[in-house]
Formats: sequence, structure tokens, C-alpha cells
Amino acid sequence: MISLIPIHDDNPTRRTAVVTYLLIVVNIVVFLLEPVALAPFTGSDDAAAQCSQLAFFHKWAAIPRELVTNDQLPVTAGAPAGPTQCLAVRPDYDKIPAVSVLTAMFLHGGWLHLLGNMLFLFVFGNNVEDRLGRVRYLLFYLACGYAATYGFALTQPNSGETLVGASGAIAGVLGAYLILYPRARVTSLIPFLFFIPAQFPAWIVLGSWFLLQYLYFLGAGMAEGSSVAYFAHVAGFVAGVVLIIVLGGLTPARRPPPSWPPPSPRWDRYG
Repeated sequence: MISLIPIHDDNPTRRTAVVTYLLIVVNIVVFLLEPVALAPFTGSDDAAAQCSQLAFFHKWAAIPRELVTNDQLPVTAGAPAGPTQCLAVRPDYDKIPAVSVLTAMFLHGGWLHLLGNMLFLFVFGNNVEDRLGRVRYLLFYLACGYAATYGFALTQPNSGETLVGASGAIAGVLGAYLILYPRARVTSLIPFLFFIPAQFPAWIVLGSWFLLQYLYFLGAGMAEGSSVAYFAHVAGFVAGVVLIIVLGGLTPARRPPPSWPPPSPRWDRYG
């Protein structure tokens, strides 16, 4: 099975997706503040840079063991102890695990991670925001992120690996879009055809994406040391499907208010 890369949908909105665009901007700005952001350009990929990035994630990212026990880990990454190792030191900060779920939603592990997430949010977020309204959409987005992160933590309760990224929250947006607009036309790139664009209904694009995440979870996602939390995607997607129904997203979209003053009556003349 291949993963289609959506780049555009034929699904106009009634108003500007302010929250979606703001989320994209915040994610980009926060990423630029991370130590890993400039590493590809400065060449600072040495042990000190890696330990600095790990310490940054330990402080701000979500960690399954912390979420399950509601207590921060007693150690964090310190100075390099070798080419691939960091000294274990006591943290000089107090971390609230539940809050780390929120901060982790705006962190990313690299440029590809960031750009991939923002592409999906850009293509699908505006329509879900248009249907829910800005405040409900923001609460929906954050709720999906929390459901995804805690869902993954429950499958790996002893893991000390850091969880970062907006993938879980965005997966919820994808689940909502699939329920709301299953027949919307989505232009996607097909990787094995040299990225030739083609149009597919949303149920194919998003349904295949979800199935792929679930299959990865059953396979590589359960492997020790896997760098992608596939079950977070699955949990976020399911949360999005449930929440969009609970929030009344399936009710018909409201029409925009009529213009005022009303247009003058038109008289057709015959003969």
C-alpha cells in the first residue's frame, strides 16, 4: 500500500481559516527555536548538539512514563559522555506531565517532520474549522492531541522516549474531515508514479492513510526504538471521528447571512 500525498482539496470554505493558519505559524516559529532547527545548516551534528536537543525534549516533550505516573523522570540529558551518549543529570526544572502534552504538540524532530505535518493541516484543517467554528475547532484540535498522546502512553507505559509533533492532533483533523466530507475531491501526489498528481475522493486518501498507520502500528510501530508513534496517529484519528459527531459537526453547514439591503426585484418583460 502506498501513502498518497495530498496537496489540495476542491472544497471551498465560507470564511478564512484563522486558527488553522495561526497553528501553522506557531508550529514553525517554535520549531525555529529548537536546537535541531539550525543543525542542517550549521553542521552542528556533534555529540554536544545531540545532547542539547535531547535535554530540550526531556524538558518540553511528552514522555509516556511521566504521563502514566504523573511524575517527571528523575534524570535528564547532560554533557556528552561519548560519541553517542549523554551524562545523566538531575533536572533543574519542575515539569508538569499534563502540560508537556500541550507543549509537545508544537515541537518537531526535523524539517521533514514539520513540513509534512503542516501540509496535512493546511489542506484539511480549513474545512473542519469552517464547520466547527474557530473556538470549537481549537478545542477540538487540542483534545485530539491529548487523546493521541495519552493513548500512545497507555500502550507504552514504561517508555522514557520523548514524544513530539502535531501528528496526533492533525490525525484528529483528518478523521473529522473524512466524516464530514468523504466525497470531497483531493488532489494528491502518487509517489511510485514519480509524484504525478491525481484526484481522489477524500475517503480514499484519508482512509488509506489511516489503514497505513494502523498497519505500521501492528508492525514497525510496536518495535523497540521505533521513531514514529503510529498508535498516536491511530488514537488521534479515532478521537477526531468521535469528537466531530459529539460536537455536532454532522449538522448541515449554515449558509452565510443574506446581504443587506436586499437586491431590488427584477421585472422580466415579455413581448
